[in-house]
Amino acid sequence: MLKVEDLTRSYGDFKAVDGVSFEIQRGEVVGLLGHNGAGKTTIMKALTGFLEPSAGRITIEGYDLATQRRAAQRLIGYLPENCPVYPDMTVIDFLEYQAGMHGIPEEQRLAAVRHAIAHTELEAKAADLIGTLSRGYRQRVGVAQAILHTPSVLILDEPTNGLDPTQIQHMRSLIRKLALNAIVLLSTHILHEVEAMCDRVLIIRNGKLALDARLGDLNTTQHLVVDADAEPEKIRSLIKDIHGIRGIRSLPGASDGRHQYAMETADPVAMAPLVAQVVLGGGHKLYRLQPERRDLETIFGEINDPLAMVALNNDPTKEAVHA
Repeated sequence: MLKVEDLTRSYGDFKAVDGVSFEIQRGEVVGLLGHNGAGKTTIMKALTGFLEPSAGRITIEGYDLATQRRAAQRLIGYLPENCPVYPDMTVIDFLEYQAGMHGIPEEQRLAAVRHAIAHTELEAKAADLIGTLSRGYRQRVGVAQAILHTPSVLILDEPTNGLDPTQIQHMRSLIRKLALNAIVLLSTHILHEVEAMCDRVLIIRNGKLALDARLGDLNTTQHLVVDADAEPEKIRSLIKDIHGIRGIRSLPGASDGRHQYAMETADPVAMAPLVAQVVLGGGHKLYRLQPERRDLETIFGEINDPLAMVALNNDPTKEAVHA
């Protein structure tokens, strides 16, 4: 298990990471998301022992990274974002060198290198200089060095960066296979890659953990989208007595007298006929009424650029963050 407790990293008065806590079990693939500068890279560097936290505790399979650093680091495979490799070395020479750096006994290194090359489909490039390889193949070399020692924790920063569609499919399959016996934490800016590969997502915002959820749970919508010709004040007045609607926010795209709203409710399907009844009964036109489509892109956008959710019984100008 990888356990992070109240992880904080400060630079003077600025907190790049602020009290982040989470656990990842063996067999999980977890996506770490956030805008540039949110604190993702700082977290990944702290997890590998490259950067010392200002506060908090990290344990890897029971080893405390602060007091048992070497033992913990032996369990980690790491692919940095910029994939640092030596361009003047051949693929096989580089991986043999990395095997030695990982502490793999000399008599086991060739087998470890062959295993890593086979898993990353580098057989045809094994004797080539790394400097002559495409970006996609260099990325594969980076992954190969990360899995040489069969790590318990695999930390991948942008693992599909530079790969073509076929290579991306192979990388997804490889990550899933590695996760059968390891913890996998990956960071990427490509949200549909997270949806394709991950079981859970951690979203970092301004150094804090804004969301920790399983992807399957995120698809459950709690919003009803309404497209009608009623002004905001009028729509709030119409639905204020409907039990089960907790709030309403305006959506972009109002035009030609039409307005779109998202209504927060535990059961959008059950609320739909009640909302239709009061809107039409109030003499307004109803153009669309459906549960809001929820995907990772929508949720990521809400967390990083939250819209105001106005409580029905509160001051209409008062904002409440919706996530």
